[in-house]
Amino acid sequence: MAENTTDNFNLEAELASTPIPFASPTDAMAASAEPQILHADTSASDDEAEFDRLLQDFINSELRDVDTEIEETKENIKRNKPSPEQLTEEDAFINNLYEEEKALYTAYNNFYKALRALAAAHGLTEPTFSLKPENLYIRYKPYVGDIIKQDTLTGWDIMIAAAPEKIAQLPSSPKDEDLLDFAEKETDTDLQLALISYVEILIEIEGCEIAYEERRLKAKRKHIERRVYEEHAARQERMKRYIDAIKAKKFPVDAERLITNYFKTARQDPDGAYKTLINNPATFAPIEVNKIPPRFFGFIKPSPQDGIRVNKELGKFLKNLKA
Repeated sequence: MAENTTDNFNLEAELASTPIPFASPTDAMAASAEPQILHADTSASDDEAEFDRLLQDFINSELRDVDTEIEETKENIKRNKPSPEQLTEEDAFINNLYEEEKALYTAYNNFYKALRALAAAHGLTEPTFSLKPENLYIRYKPYVGDIIKQDTLTGWDIMIAAAPEKIAQLPSSPKDEDLLDFAEKETDTDLQLALISYVEILIEIEGCEIAYEERRLKAKRKHIERRVYEEHAARQERMKRYIDAIKAKKFPVDAERLITNYFKTARQDPDGAYKTLINNPATFAPIEVNKIPPRFFGFIKPSPQDGIRVNKELGKFLKNLKA
């Protein structure tokens, strides 16, 4: 039986029409002698059902955060951008930031500059912020959001200390529009810039979060595609080992048909299919009695009883087979 290759293995076509389920995972196919094939949707064609099953199994078992750094590094190389190890100066990191990250860092830096000026004008201690441009390179990660959140809290402490009466006029949970309207009327340019920059940070960090999620899902998809193909290839190889073993013993049976039908049935009932395989393999493909060698120098032709005997021998062989 010919093995599938990536040339006729169209993952994109199979994955494009398949919904991603969020359910508890089933066990993967066992590597023992007894084939453990999981369930598939038999209403679809054999190939579609097979890929549906594989896709569901791996998505359920692999639904965890997939590291996006490999894909980000590939994209960085594709765009001819330097690796982080090649950059040492802060300006070099800033100049090489991607669009979303650069916009976020610009808003953040404006926020910091405004607060530093505000603190100096009101005799307050200069704020200490933690975010560095290298934290945003190659791309934004969720931990950066935690750093910015802490820094913006520090910034609000300074704004409250510098202009408590003005800040008290804001709603308890101001929206972006409230902050921008307030800033538009503010005469203190440092406080005005701090408020505007804060809103810009909120907007840009949302953009970075969306872009990160898109990259994460893309990386997850590639991870799943790779695992689906690997599992499919492993299953095909296991089937081939069964078929080759049967052929090597020259059993008078269509080995491809037997093993293919067995694996199909095993997707619905692994235990029942295996019991049938070792007790009555002819259920999956008939014994070809006409191919049984005649006995007594060719004078006694094979009979149905010989077919029953070979069927039992084949079942015993398959029971002991470590494929």
